[in-house]
Amino acid sequence: MSILVTGGAGYIGSHTALELIKAGHDVVIVDSLVTGYRKAIPEKARFYEGDIRDFAFLDELFKKEKIDAIVHFAAFSLVGESVVNPLKYYENNIYGTKILLDAMVANDVKKIVFSSTAATYGEPENIPILESDRTCPTNPYGETKLAMEKMFKWTSEAHGMNFVSLRYFNACGADECGNIGEAHNPESHLIPLILQVPNGKREAISIYGTDYDTPDGTCIRDYIHVTDLAQAHILAVEYLLNGGASDIFNLGNGVGYSVREVIETARKVTGHPIPAVETPRRAGDPARLVASSEKAKRVLGWKPVHDSLEEIISSAWNWHKNHPNGYNY
Repeated sequence: MSILVTGGAGYIGSHTALELIKAGHDVVIVDSLVTGYRKAIPEKARFYEGDIRDFAFLDELFKKEKIDAIVHFAAFSLVGESVVNPLKYYENNIYGTKILLDAMVANDVKKIVFSSTAATYGEPENIPILESDRTCPTNPYGETKLAMEKMFKWTSEAHGMNFVSLRYFNACGADECGNIGEAHNPESHLIPLILQVPNGKREAISIYGTDYDTPDGTCIRDYIHVTDLAQAHILAVEYLLNGGASDIFNLGNGVGYSVREVIETARKVTGHPIPAVETPRRAGDPARLVASSEKAKRVLGWKPVHDSLEEIISSAWNWHKNHPNGYNY
């Protein structure tokens, strides 16, 4: 079974490619290496360097490789950057997906699993968040991901293609092998930013807002281990290949941890004091974002395994302490 992973040199894409290989699948990776890393690509995957906005490149690949299903990660994903440079996100995320769909239609590829995001919901109306809740993104990144979901929906209806969209929350942690992990430039995710302190990369971690309506006044988020995310993508691929209908699923642990709780757990894991500096709120940060993943558990048979915060941060620390400069070693 040949699975194409677009964006397979990125953080979640590389972990999913590795888990697909472990599950016995034949893996083909496409990545432009604009934000991905060649060193993150599993040895047993066949790698094609190229841009999904290039129809001729994709068309040639589909004619060379017999692709049974696609897992689509290729997108820009920095919320702050999307606000400053929205057209970059529309060009890459939406136009790139449009060209990928063109190539799929032209080559009769009918199954795709899409890496979506909780950012499609915007400010939540309910906690935990359900797939049926209102989608009203508050930034261009979330807006492009929602538009991509709608492209899959209408293309599916027009061309008999089936898709699964996985809306996930805060991806974190690293594979137990310690050879791949999270490496963004610039880094914007809480756990790797916290771990830069014991790694000597920053003096303290900032806490943005301490007056939220939460038990300790700081924002609460749902953190999910990247390997658990990868397993969900594999289950979604198998669900489609077994005749499953197009659908959307949330992925999260269903448990929220506050910023203070994450920092305190990182102190315990690393043995470092990790000084924290309290600063004013950032615009647009909801107080709580926690997922309901009951639908994914019920339909896909998915269950998070690495769901303790201590295990998540331990795996991340194992990667970051041995790769303080990410893949630039």
